[in-house]
Amino acid sequence: MSETSTKPYLIRAIYDWCADNGYTPYLSVQVDANTRVPMSYVKEGGIVLNISMDAVQNLQLGNEEITCGGRFGGVAHKIVVPIPAVIGIFAKETGQGLAFQGQESSPADSGSGETDDEPPQGPPPHGKPRLRVVK
Repeated sequence: MSETSTKPYLIRAIYDWCADNGYTPYLSVQVDANTRVPMSYVKEGGIVLNISMDAVQNLQLGNEEITCGGRFGGVAHKIVVPIPAVIGIFAKETGQGLAFQGQESSPADSGSGETDDEPPQGPPPHGKPRLRVVK
């Protein structure tokens, strides 16, 4: 039996911490072929989602994917975010949370023949990691 990733557990922990402290949890996502979000809201290959209980319906923070229903511009959408696509979760009000290094490969991605040949943007950060809200 293979070992499960710690990533979904850390996502749930930060989500619970946000809820316990009255903060709004935001999920930063790198959109790929397995991610189901309204593409008109994707900017530079990513999207930031408000996943608070007030913003989404039927939120499921699973070990393989995060699913919920949400409204964008008044139109209901089914949201599906594979765990490997999550690049961070943070509190809107404080910016505190977790950023995940690198993209994990998912079984659906292996064998597709596609690779991400883009170099990382900018030099590696120094000091404490910081998240910012992208609108």
